[in-house]
Amino acid sequence: MKGIKKEGKFIIHTLSIPFIYAIGFFLILMHLFLELYHQVAFRMYGLDLVDSKKYFKIDRHKLSKLSLVQRFNCMYCGYANGLLPYATEITAQTEKYWCPIKHKRESGSKFIEPKHHKNFAEYNEYQ
Repeated sequence: MKGIKKEGKFIIHTLSIPFIYAIGFFLILMHLFLELYHQVAFRMYGLDLVDSKKYFKIDRHKLSKLSLVQRFNCMYCGYANGLLPYATEITAQTEKYWCPIKHKRESGSKFIEPKHHKNFAEYNEYQ
């Protein structure tokens, strides 16, 4: 935000707060449903549970020079940035179980193939 004065940044940051924190409600709701699915379905499928400790690191709020609001923001970011890769890993394990087939390759496509697709069968093998 080059060129914006301190007062302008404060206004912009203040106006963005509802948008940032509103997503928090949906992240928590997603986490609850994700964990319910993870705990029930993975056990039914005989899949190993994904270790959430590998994805969540919430520690920056312990830094002494942060204000109370900054501490909360650090916890929020640590949670959100841990939850999304955790959800991705659970989804990837589900995809490996149910449909380990790569997507159709199309010229000019900007699709970034997920790393877990590496050992999937080629799309053309199932036509």
